Amino acid sequence: MPKFTNEILRIGTLTAPSAARVKALLPLGFESFQLHCGDSVLALDLKKTALEIKEVLGDSGVIISALGVYGNPLESGPKDLETLKSFELLIDNAKHFGCDIVCGFAGRLRGKTIEESIGRYKEVFGPLAKRAKDNGVRIAFENCEMGGTWKSGDWNIAITPAAWELMFDALPADNIGLQWEPAHQLVKLIDPIPQLRKWVKKVFNLHGKDATVCHDIIREHGIAGPKAFAYHRTPGFGDSNWADIITILRQNDYKGSIDIEGWHDPVYKDDLEMTGQVHALNYLKFCRGGSYVKDPV
Repeated sequence: MPKFTNEILRIGTLTAPSAARVKALLPLGFESFQLHCGDSVLALDLKKTALEIKEVLGDSGVIISALGVYGNPLESGPKDLETLKSFELLIDNAKHFGCDIVCGFAGRLRGKTIEESIGRYKEVFGPLAKRAKDNGVRIAFENCEMGGTWKSGDWNIAITPAAWELMFDALPADNIGLQWEPAHQLVKLIDPIPQLRKWVKKVFNLHGKDATVCHDIIREHGIAGPKAFAYHRTPGFGDSNWADIITILRQNDYKGSIDIEGWHDPVYKDDLEMTGQVHALNYLKFCRGGSYVKDPV
């Protein structure tokens, strides 16, 4: 297997924190792996898992780009407290995986507005941001609304630019940022390109996920009708101009990864899941400009 040498902007994928899964995916050409840990890592031996995965990666040059836990750390139920503890454990153990990003939902007070959740957000993520800084770690918030709105929801307040303004004003920490993707913007009928231009300095990690907006359905049924007007896609099958996205990233000295978030495409799923993901991998590499070529002179 050729060793990966381009360390400027990697194209990877999300996978479970499993050495066996990483080993199976490694030959497909992914350049990074984000480990998706569900809503809790309490059942994992993180140091042992990190060692097993690093042994699998060997001298391939492929890295672990981020660790993710996706629950609600702002509430106080048993699972919520597990998610909060999981943030702490991932921050403390990120170094064993050789990465410096822990990502997830920002959480929210259930059934409350985003404004009503900001105080609790600051109370929880203030100490987490300091803990992360002490460990050389950055925290990146995923933007999935999980069915929530500005007025109410169960999982996440980091869903719109207006919410980001409130969050970053309440907690102006340099190591708190975004795990961004165009899909979550498109399904809200937001143009992702100007948004990325404005917020790119706060983007620590990208999810490689796109969306298709069905303007014919919107014209006939609106956005509250019986038919879905937008759906998530694997990159290469959606509406986003990934060459523009990558250009904006390069113009702003982004040196992270774009990690493909599969398992959402309504067509490339089940037996076609990895066909879609490898297509996305090759498509994003093409949009990046192809393989890294060192000047021979």
